Amino acid sequence: MRRRDFIKAIAGSAAAWPGVAWPQQPDRIRRVSLLAGLDENDPETKARIKAFRLGMRDLGWIEGGNIQVEYRFAGSNLELINKHVAELIRQKPDVIVANSSPVVAALRLATNSIPIVIAMINDPVGQGFISSFARPGGNITGFSFLDFEIIGKWVDLLADAKLDLPRVAFMFNPDTASFYVTYLRLFNEVPRRSSVEVVPVRVQSLTDIETAIANLAREPNCGLIAASDVYILAARETILKTADRYRMPVISPYRQFAIEGALISYGPDTADIFRRSASYIDRILKGESPGNLPFQSPAKFELIVNLKKAKALGLSIRESFLLLADEIIE
Repeated sequence: MRRRDFIKAIAGSAAAWPGVAWPQQPDRIRRVSLLAGLDENDPETKARIKAFRLGMRDLGWIEGGNIQVEYRFAGSNLELINKHVAELIRQKPDVIVANSSPVVAALRLATNSIPIVIAMINDPVGQGFISSFARPGGNITGFSFLDFEIIGKWVDLLADAKLDLPRVAFMFNPDTASFYVTYLRLFNEVPRRSSVEVVPVRVQSLTDIETAIANLAREPNCGLIAASDVYILAARETILKTADRYRMPVISPYRQFAIEGALISYGPDTADIFRRSASYIDRILKGESPGNLPFQSPAKFELIVNLKKAKALGLSIRESFLLLADEIIE
């Protein structure tokens, strides 16, 4: 029996079970589109989509049954993002799930009526996507990722792991993560205990990345922050290989960086954010307005330490530091 027929059969038999609270079936199959600023085959992408599907399933939304979900992936390719956005708008889904600043920017220009749930974004107010966290207004709500204060945490974590750290490069692509200009300004305005110099490094190509790391390596004992940026995530192989060539410790918010060779990752649990986004899709499909649903901050953060990389770099990580880690890669 097909899944859809099974659901109909179950719904039709509900009257025979008066003591059971059966979920109500919608009059029609609801349609959700998900557009991610990620590469489809990236392990990070697969983890997020799996979590999203689990979140929807837990709320009673079964793909192929009472809901149809169309997945689109664009990486940081602006031309492909705009192509997908135009196609999705023509299809008029009930809700669009959006991931990455370039994706949200394109959707915001394309529609002010189709509800949009953002799964992970930095500075949604500063980027002009919502009015406030408490009352987003309009057709957009969702879940944020990082605020500027985490920059200090990254610096401190690197400095704790490598005690003689004079300078850290903060790497991002201004085309896909322009908000970091504001984040770095706010970070520099706040007094902090660390004397480590933080240098912004803007990159727009793999050659830029290799050159920037080589230039940073001219001064010994420097570190690298690979920022939360869809371009940086996609370019992590080049970042990690080049940093490894110069024996440079790397920290990133993405756990996939630590898995693939960064010294540390520290940031929100991205899969958890995607799973939680299902709750807002559920509420919107049941009639709530996205503009009235408060924008939410991350609920879970993860610290992952790559002890194998630490040993390769000649670093002796303190036991007290390792005790703070949620995961240790050996």
